Amino acid sequence: MLSTRLRDLPRTTGFRVALLFMGLFTVLAVLLFGLVYWQTSAYLTSRVDDFLNREAAPLYAAPPDVRIQRLQEHAAADSGQTRPFGLFSAAGEPVAGNLRVIPVQPLPLGRPFAFALARGGAPSAFRGLARTLPDGELLIVADELIDHQAFKAQLLRWMVWGGILIIILGAIGAVIVAAEAVRRIDGVTNAIERIMRGDLAERLPTRGDQGDVDRLAAAVNRMLAEIERLMGEVMVVCDGIAHDLRTPLTRMLSGLERVRRRPSTIEDYGAAVDRAIGEVGDLLHTFNAMLRIAEIDHGERRAGFTTVDLAVIVQDVVEFYEPAAETKSIRLSWTAPPGGTEMQGDPSLLFEAVGNLVDNAIKFTPEYGRVTVSVDRGGIVVRDDGPGIPPQEIEAMLTPFRRGESSRQSPGSGLGLTLVQAVARLHELDLVIEAAEPGCKVVLALAQQERARRA
Repeated sequence: MLSTRLRDLPRTTGFRVALLFMGLFTVLAVLLFGLVYWQTSAYLTSRVDDFLNREAAPLYAAPPDVRIQRLQEHAAADSGQTRPFGLFSAAGEPVAGNLRVIPVQPLPLGRPFAFALARGGAPSAFRGLARTLPDGELLIVADELIDHQAFKAQLLRWMVWGGILIIILGAIGAVIVAAEAVRRIDGVTNAIERIMRGDLAERLPTRGDQGDVDRLAAAVNRMLAEIERLMGEVMVVCDGIAHDLRTPLTRMLSGLERVRRRPSTIEDYGAAVDRAIGEVGDLLHTFNAMLRIAEIDHGERRAGFTTVDLAVIVQDVVEFYEPAAETKSIRLSWTAPPGGTEMQGDPSLLFEAVGNLVDNAIKFTPEYGRVTVSVDRGGIVVRDDGPGIPPQEIEAMLTPFRRGESSRQSPGSGLGLTLVQAVARLHELDLVIEAAEPGCKVVLALAQQERARRA
């Protein structure tokens, strides 16, 4: 397992990016080290050249006898010949000093030059300066470069070791980055495999650092949550179809079989056919509602969006349901702010959603009750003074085919609030159901960014 992980490291993006940056940093380090080495070497050479000029100037200006005396004194003091000075005649013969031969030919005059002298059987590097005196003699002063070369060699060794250390640390860093990437990818892969095995509640792991991988994982987790919700709705719909649609089909089948078994008149057959037609109509109404919810959930109606005034929508809904409210002596009223409340939406879908809420409110409000619909900058609120919905059943009421205990004897398919929720999602509204004490309060709330824009 460990060897497999090690083989995976070079294939990770993190490892390759780390190696790329290590390579770039190594190149920059080499350039920096080269610049430091070159500047250090130039500085040491300039110090030697300054020394040679300082030593040559007084000897050049001194009288011949004083010059010879000083060269002899210097030769006596410099027994190791680390700084050989020499005075030569015009013919090149040594006159004074501890430098007995002219080191190079032709000899550059007036500017420093490099040369080598045998020291202990091995050549040793020197730097010298030659000047021609007024009487034709040649003065040469020199300085051994062994200390400077040792310093530069030591500096070069440390630079090489520094480069090796950079490469080692960079490689270790690349391995650490790649190992972390492999660990996170393994976590994501394992989570995906569990999801593929059917665990839709599983989510990709995140660290909460809002990094690139975290943002991607969060987006995928939101997608998985939506898939889980849709799959849950599909299972609920299938369960609802199996339970709720089985009853009318069984009723219709039993009625037809009963009419067929016993002698019946034409009127009995006609009544049985009418009942079957009614049951089939209810089934078609349920399936049409399911298809409409699917159409809305797929966003196919978003192309019909336009600027709509919620106050106008509410007014139309109230006028449409006023006759139904009057049959139960229910007071149906509405309010809206001056100037209206506009938003982008599909007018027919919003009318249908608000109409479903008002229809439910009228259906469950007792005689002489009251239903109010209000529009404000927060959205649309439908309130009634009926029996209300127990708090523990509010969330379940948004499930397809789910009906409260108080509504099981009432006509309907249990898809009304599901349709309203689908329209709300399409329009980025929040469907909120609350207890009104007495009654129920349902809110189609505008999204936070929409409320902020209106503020």
